[in-house]
Amino acid sequence: MKKAFPILAVLTALLLAYGTYQALVVAPTERTMGDVQRIFYYHVPSAWTAFLLFSLNFLASLQYLSGAKPSAKRVINWAVIAIAVVGAIAPYIPMVQKQLPEGLYPSSVATTAIMIAVLYFLIGKFFTERSLDVLAVTTAEVGVVFCSIVLITGPLWARPVWGIWWTWDARLTSTLVLWLIYVAYLLLRRFAAGPQMRTLAAVMAVFGFLDTPLVYMSTRWWRTQHPAPVFGGAPGSGLDPSMYPAVWWNLAGWTMWGIFVASLRYVSEYRAQKAEQDEALKALEYVPGQHQMAEGR
Repeated sequence: MKKAFPILAVLTALLLAYGTYQALVVAPTERTMGDVQRIFYYHVPSAWTAFLLFSLNFLASLQYLSGAKPSAKRVINWAVIAIAVVGAIAPYIPMVQKQLPEGLYPSSVATTAIMIAVLYFLIGKFFTERSLDVLAVTTAEVGVVFCSIVLITGPLWARPVWGIWWTWDARLTSTLVLWLIYVAYLLLRRFAAGPQMRTLAAVMAVFGFLDTPLVYMSTRWWRTQHPAPVFGGAPGSGLDPSMYPAVWWNLAGWTMWGIFVASLRYVSEYRAQKAEQDEALKALEYVPGQHQMAEGR
């Protein structure tokens, strides 16, 4: 693991540097908004990274809860498989396909359903009960940081373009609610101890994640002031083709940055929890009254 960190750090730095070069130098200046549009190249990748980390938190929490009882694990495993199968087939049924929002392709829905199931089982395979809890809390922590960047860069763009810093738009409001949910999750984790609280936090994470697809779909379900989706949006709502390299390179760089920071926090949190557990075991082994009686004998 130690050998992987320098490689990951160098790769992250290179991707971020090249992404910045693409965003600030190579990408053309947007005709209407001017240079302020360049915030987009950081706003969208930070949102994507936050969604990815919250998804990992959701899957790790689900695996943590399923590990409580073998019967519960079997039920959840089959439920995940069933959702993946339905999600992969249903979008191609003509009746269902007609209900999909404009620009949302069946292949995107099917791929997302399958990838969620694959990630769920990969996490269950490579992480134990304690490491699942560590993965959940660290991805939530880093996810909140990236979600904070979203909430900061959004108003920075909105002020010169809309003339206001904030409006209670469906996308903005649901994103703020998402941020508050995971802040509350972290507060619960940090100020409450014991396995019951970890279970309660995992339940909160599972239900709190339901706001994530709401955030993503808000601009498709409602007429909002927020711009239409750039990827998979209505025809004519996307970027100029010359701007896409800056988007893709920054998506790659910010994703690697999120994974790198979450990996560092994972190792740190795992060691902290292990040290805390070792101290608790030592305290249980040493009982002062029994120790004095043993010396008297």
